[in-house]
Amino acid sequence: MRYSAYSIFKQAFSGNRLWTPAWREPQPKTHYDVIIIGGGGHGLSTAYYLAKEFGITNVAVLEKGYIGSGNVGRNTTIIRSNYLLEGNNPFYELSLQLWEGLEKDFNYNAMVSQRGIVTLFHSDSQRDDYARRGNGMRMHGVDAELLDREQVRRMMPYLNFDHARFPILGGLYQKRGGTVRHDAVAWGYARGADQRGVDVIQHCEVTGIRRENGVVVGVETTKGFIGCSKLALAAAGNTTTVGRMADLDLPIETHVLQAFVSEGLKPVIDHVITYGAGHFYISQSDKGGLVFGAGLDFYSSYAQRGNLQTVEHTMEEGVTMIPGLSRAKVLRAWAGVMDMSMDGSPIIDRTPIDNLYLNCGWCYGGFKATPASGFCFAHLIARNEPHHVARFMRLDRFERGYMIDEAGKGPQPNLH
Repeated sequence: MRYSAYSIFKQAFSGNRLWTPAWREPQPKTHYDVIIIGGGGHGLSTAYYLAKEFGITNVAVLEKGYIGSGNVGRNTTIIRSNYLLEGNNPFYELSLQLWEGLEKDFNYNAMVSQRGIVTLFHSDSQRDDYARRGNGMRMHGVDAELLDREQVRRMMPYLNFDHARFPILGGLYQKRGGTVRHDAVAWGYARGADQRGVDVIQHCEVTGIRRENGVVVGVETTKGFIGCSKLALAAAGNTTTVGRMADLDLPIETHVLQAFVSEGLKPVIDHVITYGAGHFYISQSDKGGLVFGAGLDFYSSYAQRGNLQTVEHTMEEGVTMIPGLSRAKVLRAWAGVMDMSMDGSPIIDRTPIDNLYLNCGWCYGGFKATPASGFCFAHLIARNEPHHVARFMRLDRFERGYMIDEAGKGPQPNLH
């Protein structure tokens, strides 16, 4: 079924009884050309582009929970491409371009809202750093604008401009950044992949990877053995666990990142704002809730929950930047399980096992990368060579000394 204004009008007169399911609930086949472990945004987008761009439709996406139960449904929905390094900026710009045409592409309302993102700066040295980043973006053909204090004040008069320690001096502005409805992204990609023949199999946990003569031949699951010609890992924070099934020791750690939603408020925050004096970011959803988060819990965990110390720290940063937040009530919180790489940048590459492919290490940036990640991973699987914008994201870059350290914090995953 194709969604349109006409279909909504037609369904209204039928009592909404004729809608068909967004995707099938298939039973696993005995063999697939490609199996993707992980039914989050990256796994589903990979399946979608494998079918749409490369004509590979005998594909299964295996998800141990339900679609949207992982990080794709546990994030702060921000999209942007305001990166400096050559290994990052073209990749995230491709992702932003794919976001801009995504809803028309897969015929699903993902609520893409390009409201703009402002990263605040609080010192002269930070201003110079952001000017450098903005110039780097513009050299790659990406929009960037350096705002002074009064320009930011006109846009966001509710900020605390005169804090004694962290006065706001300006910000780096990317107009094309914004937010997207995270659940709708998962549902849209699942629906689009299913329409092209991909089997999206929920509640199917992988318990083992079977190899013969060093080559992957399939996976053991809670629904039995499923054979495959190629196996792709897109399991986010569980990548290390799945990788060990194939004797892979990967340069990533698993950490927890919390996010929060306030009670519904009248429209007040028109943009996405990130705090330069800390790691705090906030936007307002279409339902009125303020969606915000800060840093990691700083210890390895596979639990989708966080600790109270991080909750307190997040609230402190938020109220420091926007004093009015102290009067809002937080309704709910959650945590994503993050696969943090050693340099804070992702890995999209083949593994030492010929028919095993890897997509991991997304740290904080996984959601905004969803379209480009799936597109580039599909390109790698289909052609056995990296897409040119993902050519720096090699697995062996740590051994070779070619890190993509955007934050400049060295080989400490919990600092990125």
